[in-house]
Amino acid sequence: MLEAWKTVLSLSNLQPGQTVTVLTGATSHPQSVSTALTAATAMRAVVNRLDLQPINGEKALSRDSLAYLGTTPLTGNRAAIAALSASDIVLDLMTLLFSPEQHEILKSGAKILLAVEPPEVLVRMVPSVEDRGRVKAAADRLARAKLMQVRNDAGTDLLCPLGQYPAISEYGFVDEPGRWDHWPSGFALTWPNEGETQGTIVLSPGDILLPQKSYIRSEIRLVMKDGFAVSIEGGMDADLLSEYMASFEDPEAYAMSHIGWGLQPRAHWSTLGLYDREATLGMDARAFEGNFLFSLGPNNEAGGTRTTACHIDIPMRNCTVTLDGEPVVTRGKVHAQQPGSQKTHA
Repeated sequence: MLEAWKTVLSLSNLQPGQTVTVLTGATSHPQSVSTALTAATAMRAVVNRLDLQPINGEKALSRDSLAYLGTTPLTGNRAAIAALSASDIVLDLMTLLFSPEQHEILKSGAKILLAVEPPEVLVRMVPSVEDRGRVKAAADRLARAKLMQVRNDAGTDLLCPLGQYPAISEYGFVDEPGRWDHWPSGFALTWPNEGETQGTIVLSPGDILLPQKSYIRSEIRLVMKDGFAVSIEGGMDADLLSEYMASFEDPEAYAMSHIGWGLQPRAHWSTLGLYDREATLGMDARAFEGNFLFSLGPNNEAGGTRTTACHIDIPMRNCTVTLDGEPVVTRGKVHAQQPGSQKTHA
């Protein structure tokens, strides 16, 4: 873990004398905390630890930190926000994702790296320069696209017009001022144009629901109309998903959120079944190479105004993803995308 942190901090361009603040909470992994502090100190940074008290997410049905988005321990805490904004790098071992406070800190020029998976997962997926190149090439291609189409043999046929929102690359380190990233990761994503996603998504056994952290066992069929899921049909898995989303009593929970595909060869589809649900965020599921990952819920991370507390991520296997008619993933196999290239190569 010490070597892993040193690698990630070096890739994040940490310089001697810069300030690193390790943000922690009640659920932060003690080994991750101690090794982050030690590694940053060994690299001659000015190191702080900011430990915040947990808050009650009144609509939360799970302890998963991505299951309920809204109030965070930073909400209204101006002293904490000031300390983080004055840092060069914030190591987020607590999870601030989708919070307005996170956006404020990033605007100050501070870099934020989220790292909350178990230590052995972090070590297995230590990011690299090669990861960055692969993900940025995919994001560059995504940024040029005007239409994403997704199909699979189960009956998925989804059309997502693009261009309103930026393409995002997540490769596991923060090498630019104001950058946020997540270690581990490895995928390219964007958000479709508001109100324009149309079609059908058919989830097959083996596709994954997050934050439920479960492999679905029975088909789920979602109909997307004008950017919203207007029906969720199927067997028990569909009932569980539908009831969970309905509990938030928020129509914006059903809006299409981010879309993209996994690019991390060291992430594995099968790993989720090896962990207790409260032990992991499920980043293997989100990042495994060749998945199609779509989300329902908020878009404020992209600069939109939708801030619903309900956040659903669904990684799918065996999909074909095309951008303006050009395949970038074929039946779950990624086409290599060269930086600046207009073409893909099998």
